[in-house]
Amino acid sequence: MLNGFPPLRPVASRSMSDGQRIEVGGVALQCQFVASGPTDLVFLHEGLGSIELWRDFPATVARAVGRRGVVYDRRGHGRSGPAVGARTVRYLHDAALDELDQVLGVLGVDRPVLFGHSDGATIALIHAARRPVRGLVLIAPHVYVEPAAIEGIQRTDRQAEALIARLERYHDHGRELYTAWRDIWLASEFSDWNIEEEIGGLTVPTLLVQGTGDEYGTLDQLDRIEKAMSGRCERLVIEGAGHSPHLSHPGEVGAAAAGFIGSL
Repeated sequence: MLNGFPPLRPVASRSMSDGQRIEVGGVALQCQFVASGPTDLVFLHEGLGSIELWRDFPATVARAVGRRGVVYDRRGHGRSGPAVGARTVRYLHDAALDELDQVLGVLGVDRPVLFGHSDGATIALIHAARRPVRGLVLIAPHVYVEPAAIEGIQRTDRQAEALIARLERYHDHGRELYTAWRDIWLASEFSDWNIEEEIGGLTVPTLLVQGTGDEYGTLDQLDRIEKAMSGRCERLVIEGAGHSPHLSHPGEVGAAAAGFIGSL
């Protein structure tokens, strides 16, 4: 394990369809479907994530609730086309209100349940503050830049070359992705980034998941989300789990997620 990143291995091929390419904003994005049934589960990967790095977790959850899930690589990730230009302070908003909007439109998904991890969880929150969704499952979300995140990224950067070598097995633009992720989070202009006011009063049913050993965030992120929101908000805290509790504790997280989604 590298600073909390689980061992990188591909998802079991039988859990995913062959996938397809869709065009969004002039960039080809890799997209795959999991399980069968009505399509309304949308999985949003972390800042260094991709379809493959979810492993078979999306398929397991989708099958458990009898729904069809959509998993896609954001631009610059996985097998999707390269990112266009440098990341700005609004890169998460761009992913939530531009890219995700277009993905849902192309695929014909209406009022989804958004299932996000880390950056993906934040993208889900931003989207839900502006667009109709049925529910949110948020793993290790962040709504502001806290010291734990900066310290975690700085630790990771001391082993950057080893991580990049591993990422390049799962990303066509692995080095560029890592550099963009590191640079924006450590940029001085990003230090004041905060979406607490933006999600204030949000009433979407939400499940929050966090490990107490998360290398990039603390439970204060969950506390602030619960304080900002005014709707149903549940939490699952897993003692000792790191930044990817759905991979280290898939049974516990999967059961909680399936139960929550089934109750919507």
